[in-house]
Amino acid sequence: MAFDFATPVERRAPAGGYASQKWHRFGADVLPLWVADMDFRSPPAVIDALRERVDHGVYGYGEVPASLPDTLCQWSAQHYGWTIEPSWQQWLPGVVPALHFAAMALTQPGEGILTVAPIYPPFMAVAARTGRVAQQAMLAEPAAPGEPWTLDIAALEAAITPQTRLLLWCHPHNPTGRVWSTEELTALAALVERHDLWVVSDELHCDLLLGEGDKHRPLAARFPTLAKRTITLWAPSKTFNLAGLTSACAVIADAELRERFATATKGFLPDGNVLGLVAAEAAYRDGEPWRQALLEVLRSHRATLEARVATWPGVSLSAPESTYLAWLDMREAGLEASPSQVLLEQASVALSDGAAFGCPGFVRLNFGTTASQLEAALSRMDTLLKA
Repeated sequence: MAFDFATPVERRAPAGGYASQKWHRFGADVLPLWVADMDFRSPPAVIDALRERVDHGVYGYGEVPASLPDTLCQWSAQHYGWTIEPSWQQWLPGVVPALHFAAMALTQPGEGILTVAPIYPPFMAVAARTGRVAQQAMLAEPAAPGEPWTLDIAALEAAITPQTRLLLWCHPHNPTGRVWSTEELTALAALVERHDLWVVSDELHCDLLLGEGDKHRPLAARFPTLAKRTITLWAPSKTFNLAGLTSACAVIADAELRERFATATKGFLPDGNVLGLVAAEAAYRDGEPWRQALLEVLRSHRATLEARVATWPGVSLSAPESTYLAWLDMREAGLEASPSQVLLEQASVALSDGAAFGCPGFVRLNFGTTASQLEAALSRMDTLLKA
């Protein structure tokens, strides 16, 4: 089946679009390549399932249908080689709330929550929002331009104190796009057990590995001894462009840990989003052909971006191994302290500011858009960056 990833979809109201953070945060003339929201229509199977559910006409309080956990179990077995059970799953409206619930369930006020920067900004806010102590280590920067960021185990261990109780981990990594090596993950697993830490493993981008034939292996599956101390977070939102339908899943193998997490959510969560649950099931059940087509598009767009960055003096890119987010080092590009602000004001292109991820001077660029929209934005960036 052919899928259309080339035709731009109008996303700005009132010209046929709907209000969206991505397209309305900045001015009408700005091309947005910032938030992790693709510009592609979701899989036809998802759209058809939503249309059928909408046509029913009644949207009362719903519950997770038995078919959805079963479908996710099948997806996990087929794509990750991990046999999970329906009872391990707690569906909730988003991964960010899950990070906060985990903090409340597994730590006490004044205890430490560890993150590894650069990192998706909500990770760094969890401690302050829950009355815990924020602790942070840094990844090791690329040894040379174009080489990957790597996990610095020594730096991570140095950041741990007797108060550290929880590690918020990202696998694959946002924003660098790293798919962690076996060696890095083995060292991480040993550290976690050595310091008796809980782990929340955000694996939201795991279905968008860009290497041909690459397969994701969840942290709790790769290291079974970690399963009793790990909460794994999955969602169809990034892979199938369903973020606005707020549907995610915490997969927790250990019954006691599962109960602690569920207790922390009581009174804070609405009932399941009836449309989000429908969309999630349709995506995991019928979305694989669309996902494979998407991966081909993203590989092509990554290549386009790599070629363009090579023409920008003072800018370097460690090519992402997963997802549609690129992490650009602009510290030597001569764009003052905030490259994202300069590009917004002088090129009318919106990128995510690296300072929010813990790394000033960097930007995160979302290439999950049509080829024509990507080219238009890169051409604007040429005006400031090209030799």
